[in-house]
Amino acid sequence: MESTGATGGAGGRSAFSEQRLRRARVAVAAVFAVHGAVTGNFATRIPWIQDHTGIGAGELGIALAFPAIGASVAMPLAGRISHRFGARAALRGLLALWTAALALPAFSPNLLALCGALFVFGATAGMSDVAMNALGVEIEERLGRSIMSGLHGMWSAGALAGSAAGTVAAHADLDARAHLAIAAAVLTALGAIACHGVLDLRSAPDEHPPPRFALPPKSALVIGAVGFCAVFAEGASLDWSAVYLRDSLGTSAGLAAASTTAFACTMAAARLAGDAVVERFGPVRTVRAGGVFATAGGVLVVTAVHPVMAMGGFALIGLGVSVVVPLAFAAAGRSGPAPSQSIAGVATITYTSGLIAPSAIGSIADATSLTASFGLVTVLAFGLVVGAGVLRSAGRSAASAGVAGRGASRAEAPSGRP
Repeated sequence: MESTGATGGAGGRSAFSEQRLRRARVAVAAVFAVHGAVTGNFATRIPWIQDHTGIGAGELGIALAFPAIGASVAMPLAGRISHRFGARAALRGLLALWTAALALPAFSPNLLALCGALFVFGATAGMSDVAMNALGVEIEERLGRSIMSGLHGMWSAGALAGSAAGTVAAHADLDARAHLAIAAAVLTALGAIACHGVLDLRSAPDEHPPPRFALPPKSALVIGAVGFCAVFAEGASLDWSAVYLRDSLGTSAGLAAASTTAFACTMAAARLAGDAVVERFGPVRTVRAGGVFATAGGVLVVTAVHPVMAMGGFALIGLGVSVVVPLAFAAAGRSGPAPSQSIAGVATITYTSGLIAPSAIGSIADATSLTASFGLVTVLAFGLVVGAGVLRSAGRSAASAGVAGRGASRAEAPSGRP
């Protein structure tokens, strides 16, 4: 039988064996990869879905706003669900709903149905996102070392793997309904296997449940502002880097597309290596240095006279913003007595940033130029330098006390329980 929970101080970590925590870390990393693979598979079949539903670019843009809307509405519910069913069961159920929802958009016959499917798709994505990040923060606190950057790196790796699978299916001219249904079934099975190894944290019987729907605390809003800057720069670069190289610098379509792939790979690699950097320099200095890199990258992009210069700039942006969101989630989880509520608040802000970034860049480009749009990205990147201090931890001792406080009320069920 597993240990039943933390009891105080250093014992907050020792209540769980190091081996058990390492297994739980691997399990949560696998969950992150599965979550990312859903996104990667879906993104590659958007053109097929557009053709199947017979909608134009403007209507597709409307439909693609619904995942973020669904996530923003549903994410505050994740804490209540975890309290009611326990962390493992909640994550298993929410992840299964998210992987199963992958099949829905391809079966949508029209715009209205597609919007409904994408709302469900986003709602299940957001709730499972909060649940897995909350568990990641718990494991990080109990291990006493940074793991969140690596977990998000696994998400990026999963997204790359999913997009590769989707690209193969698209090139093989496989019907997206068949492709996404098969992918949903496979990822649902993999997610269930991964969830079996996560910590089964449960609330104490006398602990008051969180509200069914609650606004995030102020601390989460401040931390979320830093995440907003990073996600805006990330989203703008992912969606517009290829267009920038093609339209502003006259590159070929192949080279322009390669820049987007290179940016995504840079993000994934930096996140996988980020925990060692955070352990060495701490979250504040890491994010501040990242802000310097991202700002320098933005300057390179807006002043570029050659494609290599712009591609180097985008690589620096990716490097600079890569670890910000994982560290923002970790800081949110430590910022108050209700980690899921704080994480949901930060996640809502970052989802919103990812939603508005592409359209904001396009609107500014229409009014002025694409170069001016990336001037805004550069300014927001500098915001990371200014705002990095909000991620400051109160120190390992305070973190340990927080773990002990949570561990006293969040016990792990025996391993034989579902």
